[in-house]
Amino acid sequence: MSLSSPARASAPSRAIANAERGGDPATAAQSPHKWLEDERARRRGTIATILVPLLGLLLCIAGTRTGALDPQTIQLAPSASGVAGPLRAIGFNLNVPLVIAALILLVGAYLFAIQRCEHIPKRAIVWSVIAFNLIVLLGPPLFSTDVFSYQAYARMFAVYHTNPYLHGPIVMQGGVVNVDPLFYFVGSDWVNTPSVYGPLFTLLSGAFATSPVPVSEFAFKLLAVLASGGTLYLLWRSAKLRGVNPSRAIAVFGLNPLVTLYGVGGGHNDFLMLLLTTGGVYALLSQRYSTSGVLITGGAAFKLTGALVLPFALAAKAGSQGSDRRRAMLIGAAAATAAISAVSLEVFGFGVFHMFSTLKTVQGTGNTWQSVPGFFFRLAHVHIPRALMTAVNVGLAAVLLRLVYRVWRGQLDWLDGAAWATFAVLVSAWFLLPWYVSWMMPLVALTSDRRLWKATVFITIVGSAIMIAGCL
Repeated sequence: MSLSSPARASAPSRAIANAERGGDPATAAQSPHKWLEDERARRRGTIATILVPLLGLLLCIAGTRTGALDPQTIQLAPSASGVAGPLRAIGFNLNVPLVIAALILLVGAYLFAIQRCEHIPKRAIVWSVIAFNLIVLLGPPLFSTDVFSYQAYARMFAVYHTNPYLHGPIVMQGGVVNVDPLFYFVGSDWVNTPSVYGPLFTLLSGAFATSPVPVSEFAFKLLAVLASGGTLYLLWRSAKLRGVNPSRAIAVFGLNPLVTLYGVGGGHNDFLMLLLTTGGVYALLSQRYSTSGVLITGGAAFKLTGALVLPFALAAKAGSQGSDRRRAMLIGAAAATAAISAVSLEVFGFGVFHMFSTLKTVQGTGNTWQSVPGFFFRLAHVHIPRALMTAVNVGLAAVLLRLVYRVWRGQLDWLDGAAWATFAVLVSAWFLLPWYVSWMMPLVALTSDRRLWKATVFITIVGSAIMIAGCL
């Protein structure tokens, strides 16, 4: 029995005894009531926390045979059953209303848990997060076809000797007879789209270029799980340095269904980026400034979003040593940029810079409901004017500059500024996919700003609505 157990059990008795010894009667009356409220919050929060991986298990088992949860290409590709994973043996089909109900309950359990994570035992949070990640590793790829696009881009440059930054996976079609089996798994919206992923990720994915589809699909999911685990560890260490609750830090990231079920479960490369950028944050908090510059730059070389943290890290107030810190960070970032650029140009040539125009094209369609502004325009059956899109983008740039300026002047904490900047990017994006919410979570996990936590709830609900609508 732990020493804390009897202390909790006897709290009402101690409060009453305190009153009998001449203590404040009001305190004596409130203390047992407060203790009971805390116990209820602990019990309910623990149930919600445990419910998250249990519902994740239900959806992963059902996902092996449920079309509403599968990427569409798995339903269409020949011999697609191999990617369903070991849970297929006990899989079952859920109809769409039950899928939606399970997803709503899952998101609700997460939101309930993080609101009460101060009361939830650390052990319950840690083991629930571990279980959730292991479950999605064993489950099928859910919702998104991106993991197959990763394989396609890798196979294009490693097998077909085609630059993936200049051509889409359509080059794998090779005629009616010689179609690469992987081609059938790539989403129809992306077969003509060149890569928008960083060169380090494309080079890493080349290791799986010749592997069978189920093997490489599992490899990308394993990478995502390992990167998520590394990010959680770094969040735990960083939270202690920042003076925030470490349990809350890992709960907001690891229990989020959009992060773990959708993002990690889909093998998304965002988690390799988050691992490096969170490592950069931890290095900065640990006063290893050049290492911080290297890691944050490396994260951007996996996915460009990682670069968003760097200007806020450079702008952060650091007393008399501020100039030395910024110089060390810039040297680390410059060295990493030079090394990554040299390798990228050697392998992909100047075609790697084409990903900026491809990304602009993907984000600039202006007719998708998968965004906060786009949803309302589609609801009104109005096409988004190009002038409005430009105005929103200019407004976003102004907001980002304003946030950096406030951090520079010492009016805003640098991690708070980076979190608000990421939130601004998400709500103004013209193409918002549910797992993009993960970009914001490590930053929010290390802040105590209650407004940011409310923003986290809002963007989680938005991303969840897009996820659920996709099932329809």
